[in-house]
Amino acid sequence: MGKITASRTQLRPDAKYGSLLASKFINCLMWDGKKAVAQGVFYDALDEIGRRQPDLSPIEVFEQAVENVKPLIEVRSKRVGGASYQVPMQVNRQRQQSLAIRWVLNAVRDKKGRPTYLKLADELLAAYNKEGVAITKRENTHKMADANKAFAHFAW
Repeated sequence: MGKITASRTQLRPDAKYGSLLASKFINCLMWDGKKAVAQGVFYDALDEIGRRQPDLSPIEVFEQAVENVKPLIEVRSKRVGGASYQVPMQVNRQRQQSLAIRWVLNAVRDKKGRPTYLKLADELLAAYNKEGVAITKRENTHKMADANKAFAHFAW
């Protein structure tokens, strides 16, 4: 096992837009250490967004999309006297970002049969407009937290 470093302490802003979030996203998108491939996919997706929405800045669409997907509360399992309760809890900022990125990427990876950059462009535009698979995931998370409000007193 190599040493695991928190990538955010060493994160460099990405080359094209100077955005830390973009650079984090590219790292999460990367498979098998192929960063150049991941960057290509990401920038192609943003170019595609730029083509479809010429009046919007692609990097702002991307940042807003991630912002829209971030969950505010989630349920965590809590064992209380032999029973497991789903307890709604606030999500901290770091985890909000991780979850948002993960959900967008899972949504993209679950779609089959088109180039990844097109699927990514689709999902980001959808998230920007508050629709799409990743947003649905966020809504469901919020619904679950809402449904389990009764157990909120277990959150400590």
